[in-house]
Amino acid sequence: MFRFAYLPLFILLLYISCKKRTTASAPTVLPFITYTIPRGAHYAIGYDSTHFEFIQANHLHFTAIFDSSAIYKTTDENNQDDVNKLYVFSDNQTSHHLFSARVGWSWYKDSLRLFGYTYNDSIRRIQQLAVVSIGLQIDCNIEIDTLKKLYLFTINGQTTPMPRMVKTPLIVGYKLYPYFGGDEVASHTITIRVREEL
Repeated sequence: MFRFAYLPLFILLLYISCKKRTTASAPTVLPFITYTIPRGAHYAIGYDSTHFEFIQANHLHFTAIFDSSAIYKTTDENNQDDVNKLYVFSDNQTSHHLFSARVGWSWYKDSLRLFGYTYNDSIRRIQQLAVVSIGLQIDCNIEIDTLKKLYLFTINGQTTPMPRMVKTPLIVGYKLYPYFGGDEVASHTITIRVREEL
């Protein structure tokens, strides 16, 4: 009789010792993708006009790193301030030349400059967002504000609003990848690293 009095305690200890230990898992971090635009090309290798990846979201958050290949000189000096395209999306379930929002970039006046680059009903608008450094991680986010009809471009914590004429509550379209031009093709091979943030 005495030995059975400890049976519930024994079972409890056995349960505790055998119970699966759960710990908080580390957040998932996606890898950087290196996009390479060859000399004489507009598109990054493997990401031309036939490459589509669907997106349906209220924002797209990513980190970009430019290296020294982002320094270039155009053949025609009038093209030096043309805005190349870095990343983001078409909108309103249409072509990106009708509705889209992208972060653009250029090497202009000895600086790497980022831009908000949008199309609303085929009307293009470009606005400088920031001057950034080569070799450093650049935190980029575009989200939509449906009530105010805005795209909110945030670069390293600094937010700039630009108009969004789409009425849909989400971004519905396809992702857009690094592209050089403008009128000219890349004068040398350009590499840009991008990592989407969850």
